Amino acid sequence: MGVAAEAQLLQALGMPGPAASPYDESDETMVLSAPAEREHLHTRTVTCQGFRRRDGLWDIEGRMTDVKTYGFDNDFRGTIHPGDPLHDMTLRLTVDDELTITAVDATTDKAPYAICPQITPNFQKLVGLKIKGGFTRMVRTRLGGVHGCTHLVELLGPMATTAFQTIYPILVKERAERTAREKAANAAAPATSSPPAADGTETPPARKPPTLLNSCHAYASNGPLVKKLWPEFYTGEPDAAEAGAEGSGQDTAREKSGASS
Repeated sequence: MGVAAEAQLLQALGMPGPAASPYDESDETMVLSAPAEREHLHTRTVTCQGFRRRDGLWDIEGRMTDVKTYGFDNDFRGTIHPGDPLHDMTLRLTVDDELTITAVDATTDKAPYAICPQITPNFQKLVGLKIKGGFTRMVRTRLGGVHGCTHLVELLGPMATTAFQTIYPILVKERAERTAREKAANAAAPATSSPPAADGTETPPARKPPTLLNSCHAYASNGPLVKKLWPEFYTGEPDAAEAGAEGSGQDTAREKSGASS
């Protein structure tokens, strides 16, 4: 990926360069349509944060609370008053650059039953897992049903996304900066190239598809974003100008072929 393309990707991921503002405060916030008359009863809050550690690893922390606007009796805690969390649970995943979980810390500070916190040691089964496709399935294999806590397992979903959003943009940004430095340092050095093909042309090195390719609607291989960021992986229809240029090239090739025959 070129430096310009990586800069565009960083911006798309919400990770602009050092000189840019992380967001535009003048933008209007999108809101839902006006609701019907109603009464607020419950709020679930999920907060996820990502941190880079000095030892080179990353901490991803998630906290989930359930709060009701009314009080009710509970056999374990007595009366749970309005605003007092029914659930208050926190997870920390320590991961490396490859998103492999190296350490886990799980706590249940508030729950409706005394037995709830007893399951948190089971979350050590996450150590060694890699956050990638199939992560949810692997988590449920280890912590599903009676082997885990429903709410802590649910929290792992947004935490996995937070891990990707925390780590990937930084690594892309640093790779782009490293590539720019290397190009500047090697500008005066003799150019090296791939071995020539049989017809005498140079063979460019093969590239792996970007991690985000086809990961969601925005990054569909036939969409405008992929066409802009990774044109070599674009599978959509060419625009009119490209189609015209391609047709012109084919006509020229046919003319040359006819002239030589």
